[in-house]
Amino acid sequence: MNQTQTPKSQAYALAIIAVLFFIFGFITWLNSTLIPFLKLACELESDMQAFFVTTAFYMAYFFLAIPSAWILKRSGYKNGMALGLAVMALGSLVFIPAANDRSFPLFLIGLFVQGAGLALLQTASNPYASILGPIESAAKRISILGVCNKIAGILSPLILGAIVLKNAQAIEEKVLATSDPLLKSELLTELTGRIIPPYIVIAVCLFILAFLTYRSGLPEIEEPKEEASGNNPTRASVFSYPHLLLGVLCLFLYVGVEVLAGDAIGTYGKAMGMSLDETKYFTSYTLFAMLLGYIIGIFTIPKYLSQQGALRYSAILGLLISIGIYFASGYTAILLIAALGLANALMWPAIFPLAIDGIGKYTQIGSAFLIMGIAGGAVVPPLYGWLKDTQGLSNQLSFFLCSAPAYLYILYYAAKGYKAGKTFA
Repeated sequence: MNQTQTPKSQAYALAIIAVLFFIFGFITWLNSTLIPFLKLACELESDMQAFFVTTAFYMAYFFLAIPSAWILKRSGYKNGMALGLAVMALGSLVFIPAANDRSFPLFLIGLFVQGAGLALLQTASNPYASILGPIESAAKRISILGVCNKIAGILSPLILGAIVLKNAQAIEEKVLATSDPLLKSELLTELTGRIIPPYIVIAVCLFILAFLTYRSGLPEIEEPKEEASGNNPTRASVFSYPHLLLGVLCLFLYVGVEVLAGDAIGTYGKAMGMSLDETKYFTSYTLFAMLLGYIIGIFTIPKYLSQQGALRYSAILGLLISIGIYFASGYTAILLIAALGLANALMWPAIFPLAIDGIGKYTQIGSAFLIMGIAGGAVVPPLYGWLKDTQGLSNQLSFFLCSAPAYLYILYYAAKGYKAGKTFA
């Protein structure tokens, strides 16, 4: 980065990155609305099938994390961000033929392409949170960007849900009641067509942002020097750091339960007999709780609470809430699932630095492994659907089996796992 940048130019660059973080949150949490929408519009047989929405989206991180680092070395970070936005726009455009044909596989392709663009965009933009200004104020910048991300996550299901799931309960009842294939097709075609205008708008906005980012004056990032740090001398390979590998699993499970709390809360409510007109907004409750947790973290870490402490208490809270959800019913259960957002809020900023601490020249590849761990969002929600739909387990038990073990492991990592294999003076 150019060290002579003025405060004005730094603020300009930070504003661009803040917009990108807003985009992360907005696109990511649209999935919570797409799950019930596509289940109805594409006549899916089970919630497990509907959760392939999260599988297609989050598996892109698994496949694109390491290639993204390779692309960025050749394109540069600014051009990489512009490319990521353009790829996301192309994925949004795939929704048009998918809606016209009511093709669930084509929707999944569009989601995977969106996830691929987002993986590239995240790999490129996250480093800017640290280098846009003095390192001493990096935490403040990260907090601002995180708040932008969570606000977008609150808004996206509210906006898309109001458009594509308007009177969805009545439409669902008509579809289930009619035996006329032609009438059923007309109802579903009208419903599916609702998705086209918002995704055209999303695609246009993403292309515009890609062009503006490409033409912007964002500084490039100098590659960090490859050297060992702390008391951990360089080892034979990245696989020689147990705390990193345990951290990848920790992040995998964290993202899994985060997506479960955000994207499955509506499905959970519907399984208890609540209508689509109610459940389509439930994800915003979870994201609001996450925003609250993030704000708490701004004022408590590291002044009153260490990263390890934040992760430990968050895991305990998540475990206790999971137990409460198992025994609760009705809106109490929904509010408890939303409260998992509070438990999950501080996990990413705690797990990531603990996992890459002391790995020296392997920091870049180690970070890529952690980004691959985001694929947890592709596995845990469908697992919940599979347990509920095909294994005969209750709604409560299926959710508990997906959430409680994950929080137990996160608690282990916060207590001991982050120190595994480290040497201390």
